[in-house]
Amino acid sequence: MGPYDLIVVGGGIVGSAVAYGAARQGARVAVLDGSDDAVRSSRVNFGLVWVQGKGAKLPPYAAWTRRSAELWPQLARELRACTGVDCCLEQPGGMSFCLTEAELEAAAARARHMHATCGDEDTVILSREETRARVPEIGPRVVGASFNRRDGHVNPLYTLRALQAGLQALGGDYLPGRTVEAIVHAGGSQDGGFTVHAGAEAFRGARLVIAAGHGARALAPLVGLAMPVAPERGEIVVTERLRRFYHYTGDILRQTAEGTMMIGDSHENVGFDTSVSLPVLGGIARRAVAIFPALAEATVVRTWSGLRVLSPDSLPIYDESRVCPGAFAVTCHSGVTLAAAHALALAPLLLSGSLPETFHAFSADRFRVPAA
Repeated sequence: MGPYDLIVVGGGIVGSAVAYGAARQGARVAVLDGSDDAVRSSRVNFGLVWVQGKGAKLPPYAAWTRRSAELWPQLARELRACTGVDCCLEQPGGMSFCLTEAELEAAAARARHMHATCGDEDTVILSREETRARVPEIGPRVVGASFNRRDGHVNPLYTLRALQAGLQALGGDYLPGRTVEAIVHAGGSQDGGFTVHAGAEAFRGARLVIAAGHGARALAPLVGLAMPVAPERGEIVVTERLRRFYHYTGDILRQTAEGTMMIGDSHENVGFDTSVSLPVLGGIARRAVAIFPALAEATVVRTWSGLRVLSPDSLPIYDESRVCPGAFAVTCHSGVTLAAAHALALAPLLLSGSLPETFHAFSADRFRVPAA
């Protein structure tokens, strides 16, 4: 099938954002998505548009994250106009609550570091009194919080649906159930630079983006790229619908537009195990109740776990192939946060055929150890 201007391998939020962004530039785009039993981080994530603390180890990442947060209102408007789907974007600012003086001092140190290295003037440290003035429902153990006005959240499932529907509304093809088995680089042939094989089907395209999450580790080498990603499990607790009392968002808890509280605060190295752990869920619940004591009376209606897609330093990888020009790999664990940047800023660059020098900091070359 084809030829396409761009083939995107992977139909999660990262791949769908890139594909939508390319289609809005007028490109003919195909997304090849895997089967429903594939590991799908986009369907189990927390839905944050989170700027606070991002880029402490890499200032370009801080700038990229801020840019995406600034672009999110435009993306949400476009998707609603194009598809009728509301991503439920809210950007009221984000709270990271501290339960000890040591936690508060660590938050203050991070804020000072971000200000010095990344020019972040948006994160402020709030005392207990300042925190309680904004969020009266906090419990007595809360000693303060860090706050960033740019932070927000969306409904991640609506966002994924909107991106895929937007792609199709703009003439692109979303093709699920296609597990990629081989990629052939065809150089400068008139039919396009790549032929992608999925079962008995073959898809031709001038450019290729691998955005397959955990699957990228095996697929990227087919075009001379390295994607050293690994899974990290996070578990989530969801309560019944409650009256709307928390009007900000947070790094470990947020209240959805429907009123449920989503709570998550675990980082577990357990491979591809997607079960849930009662001790871990209990720890998540106890911290949430320490922050908001009223949650002790709330009914938990469901729990689940999901697998983050992490590079060795937890930062994004944006790379282009030297041996197969026109092939790119894109991955991050902040697919929701960066969706607006991927759609509105990155996609046009990928269509141009090369990434600017400012993206070199995100290359997987940073993980390669020079020969002795």
